[in-house]
Amino acid sequence: MLRIAIIIGSTRPGRVGESVGRWAIDIARKRSDAEFELLDVAEFNLPLYNEMRPPSTGQYSYEHTKMWSAKIASFDGFVFVTPEYNHSTCGALKNAIDYLENEWANKAAGFIGYGATMGARAVEHLRLIMAALQVATVRAQVGLSMFIDFENFSILKPVPMQEKYVNNMLDQLIAWSHALRSLRKHA
Repeated sequence: MLRIAIIIGSTRPGRVGESVGRWAIDIARKRSDAEFELLDVAEFNLPLYNEMRPPSTGQYSYEHTKMWSAKIASFDGFVFVTPEYNHSTCGALKNAIDYLENEWANKAAGFIGYGATMGARAVEHLRLIMAALQVATVRAQVGLSMFIDFENFSILKPVPMQEKYVNNMLDQLIAWSHALRSLRKHA
């Protein structure tokens, strides 16, 4: 059975990312084609990247990195839940991604963005980052508007069609995660 992580990227106090992640995992767990787990970057307490060696070596000195590495390595694919800050993803998510290299490779990723422009620019930035890490990104993505899908810009109340978009993205993510298994076996 494929294992897919839904990763909450924001660590900001008062963030809406946690409610978005929980909403997504509730939708995902209705499916029977993969196992899903919700990961919260905030729970890993990753400081700004502080390893002595580049992540490409896989030689980690700190327990926080070793725990993050083992967790990410255990998945076949990822859904990144990201806010859009200043036309990009949030620094905490970028930092968490930068801690590792080989653990991401030859896997697939999908995206759920949120913000004034539905997180579109944050997702586009993440696509470039994923390409550098040899992660295949799926075309379908979910964009939540702070004006339409949130009440008072803080309470998640997605319009009904958003669930369909989540499932479309997961359909593609699961297909690509299966297809990339052979690459992971040979790596």
